[in-house]
Amino acid sequence: MFLEKMLQSQGFGSRKHCQQLIKNGAIQIQNEVITDPKFKLDLDHLEFSVYQQTFQYREKVYIALNKPQNYECSHQSTHHFSVFDLFDDVLMNRGLQSVGRLDQDTTGLLLFTDDGQFLQALTHPKKHVPKVYQIQTVDPITDEQIQQLEQGVELRNEKGLFAATDVQRLAEHALKITVHQGVYHQVKRMLAAVGNKVERLHRAQVGQLVLNDLPEGEWLYLNEAQVVAAKNKSDDLSEV
Repeated sequence: MFLEKMLQSQGFGSRKHCQQLIKNGAIQIQNEVITDPKFKLDLDHLEFSVYQQTFQYREKVYIALNKPQNYECSHQSTHHFSVFDLFDDVLMNRGLQSVGRLDQDTTGLLLFTDDGQFLQALTHPKKHVPKVYQIQTVDPITDEQIQQLEQGVELRNEKGLFAATDVQRLAEHALKITVHQGVYHQVKRMLAAVGNKVERLHRAQVGQLVLNDLPEGEWLYLNEAQVVAAKNKSDDLSEV
């Protein structure tokens, strides 16, 4: 691949802008300044620098964010910050999209990508990728409510029953559940359907990808094993 095309594919702007970066001597590969836009590259394990900032070539990007409160999963947020404000222009130029959404007051694991197939694999209703949530409730959690969540509840304007699996009472007002669908406000609506209310909601896991020590508001690139884990329904856990 030509250098100018590689830079464009990585989000550094239009072809003309990338050509200008190269001609300005901004690009280094293996500590050598490259000024030829048609310089041919081997993309395997390619590292390059732009104005002395180092980058790794990535055909596609897969990102995990520990989403903080008061951020909307929208490019054009209205009342809060946008999660996309947490990424630089280079990533945004790649067409970065969130894999599903979390409400503005929900925290936890949120994935991003520019890979349409990966996005489809995690969000298509037929895929049933499990997602694990930790919930703090307004009222004490009863055995009856747990049983109702496991058996399934009806949600207004939705077809069928919505059931949770692996329901665990963590404390009097704390619950951990796994859901396999992804309808609007699903967890909050399920708790309301059994006569309780969500006070705080945190997503701890997508597929077999577990949010562990990543600080709130921080993000990282997923490696190949973590990308596979995010789509996985088995018990082979991977952490971020």
